[in-house]
Amino acid sequence: MASFRTLDDLGDVSGRRALVRVDLNVPMADGRPSDDTRLRATLPTVTELADRGAIVLLLAHFGRPKGQRSPDMSLSLVTRAYQDVLGRLIRFVGDCAGPLASEAVAAMQPGDVAILENTRFHAGEEKNDPELARAIAELGDFYVNDAFSAAHRAHSSTEALAHLLPAYAGRGMEAELTALEKALGAPERPVAAVVGGAKVSTKLDVLRNLVAKVDHLIIGGGMANTFLAARGVAVGKSLCEHDLTQTALDILEAADRANCTVHLPYDVVVAKEFAPNPTSLRTCNVHEVAPDEMILDVGPAAVEALADALKTCRTLVWNGPLGAFETPPFDAATVQLARTAAALTQAGALVSVAGGGDTVAALNQAGVADQFSFVSTAGGAFLEWMEGKELPGVAALRQPH
Repeated sequence: MASFRTLDDLGDVSGRRALVRVDLNVPMADGRPSDDTRLRATLPTVTELADRGAIVLLLAHFGRPKGQRSPDMSLSLVTRAYQDVLGRLIRFVGDCAGPLASEAVAAMQPGDVAILENTRFHAGEEKNDPELARAIAELGDFYVNDAFSAAHRAHSSTEALAHLLPAYAGRGMEAELTALEKALGAPERPVAAVVGGAKVSTKLDVLRNLVAKVDHLIIGGGMANTFLAARGVAVGKSLCEHDLTQTALDILEAADRANCTVHLPYDVVVAKEFAPNPTSLRTCNVHEVAPDEMILDVGPAAVEALADALKTCRTLVWNGPLGAFETPPFDAATVQLARTAAALTQAGALVSVAGGGDTVAALNQAGVADQFSFVSTAGGAFLEWMEGKELPGVAALRQPH
């Protein structure tokens, strides 16, 4: 993975202007960020560059302003919270290109940090417009991409800019790419993948890519119902995409050809209504689901068998919960398997990489997010990587400069 440069390859940066692409697209409540995970994720890169005397200029998008200036999507709303997290003074600059930005940057001193205004206020950003990229490039001496979560988009600030200035991976990007390489690039075998979530249709490419790459594919969530139904199991009122029966069978057949074992639950937790701790709750064999019941979680016997399978593996990639984990007790399978994976990781027996919003929430709920080898906060980028796609923001860093 040494095909991209990191901050270790930078010489003396004192007084040099670093354009650093970060992800500051945080959820807001009452005009303030309600979760600062993404802000904190930028700290290693930003702190290191500022401490080394660079002038640090942060580029980021915020919301979907569609190329229009919109006060409720201004990054000025994030500046104070970011200042609190970083523990040093932050300037806010009202544009990310042009005379206003040039003037503000010219007044900055080594070690100063500024947030430049939302890149998406320019219509050219999402079109990967080379003119906008050139205008942004004029502000900097080198480019650092530390936003893996935006790396699946070919935008001016994530892709075009990397071709105009010496380009480097930030510490977060570097950690992400190193972890992903360990998980699917050149993993230690056997490899297991847990893929959960509501719909097969959103993860078809992931499943097709994984059956050729992993030894064990564990399918959970509503997706498992579609596969069970394809195998002739009556799933009652469960969430299920019956129109994808043939697709599911094709994926199972591809897995057979690739010697990939697909794990579907053989006992399940069902209820007649989807509510916390319903009175109709019961655990049954997968062939005993009544017409008026829905499958809401994987059963305890299946989870135990999955835990046994994980104990034979050396690498795990996880995306998506096994059940309707937001509503107890349908989080039990996800929590139990996550704790098994965490214990194996802590014992040095497993490299575990997880990603995606729901997955991170589920691992936090299980109290084990910090016990996995690596947890990616990226949603779309992590999914596209699991699909085997080259991410434009990563590919641009690999270019010879």
